[in-house]
Amino acid sequence: MSITKEAELIGMQKASEAVAYTLKEMTNYAQVGMSTKELDEFGAKILAGFGAKSAPYLTYKFPGWTCISVDNEFCHGVPSEKRILKDGDLVNIDVSAELNGFWADNGGSFVLGNDIHQHQKLVDASKEILQKALNTIRGGVKISDVGLLMETEAKKRGYKVIKNLGGHGIGRGLHEEPGDLLNYRVKSDKRRFAKNSVVAIETFISTHSSYATESAFLNDGWTMIGERGGYMAQHEHTIVVTDGQPLILTAMNGIFN
Repeated sequence: MSITKEAELIGMQKASEAVAYTLKEMTNYAQVGMSTKELDEFGAKILAGFGAKSAPYLTYKFPGWTCISVDNEFCHGVPSEKRILKDGDLVNIDVSAELNGFWADNGGSFVLGNDIHQHQKLVDASKEILQKALNTIRGGVKISDVGLLMETEAKKRGYKVIKNLGGHGIGRGLHEEPGDLLNYRVKSDKRRFAKNSVVAIETFISTHSSYATESAFLNDGWTMIGERGGYMAQHEHTIVVTDGQPLILTAMNGIFN
């Protein structure tokens, strides 16, 4: 969507506050021995307290209120009583919701407990790349140039980007124009970021894979893993594009801390 009046900005700020606070609290609440189902239900209560509704459930009838992916699960992980969090797990939580007709999205990966599997370097790379992308985005900047920046920064650190996942426009729906905002450069893509537009910018930084595919092992119709295995970290903010630094609507989530 494009922000055209103050009421729209206030609406987006409130929806973004709901998802950002929920993500932060879920991240802090996660602990070794907890099931991802319990963590998801904790998040659901926070969203409900804001009067917000789960976006993946509303849009896709996703079997959970939030997406929680663990270790080799790249994204869209389904919360489960059987999935018990362990020390050193690479955990990704993605929270998106609708509130009073406005939609917001954010996510973050983190290492639970001690970094016994050396995932923190990947997590830090994802955070740094998102920060660099946000520092570059403003009205008139080519979308593909930001994708090139993200891929270049990933390669510098010895990582890959996932090419079939990306950020997106958001506001009055979960996915809107300008469509996919990919983590690599598409030479034929002439689109530019528009001032006052609302977008969800997210990284998909991987150790081994370039594409995400549905997990045949889990066979739940949702959870995605890498086509060549490995691990992936994701961080996401909903922002308003300006003439200068973007307005980060989900800054409260603290994913850069």
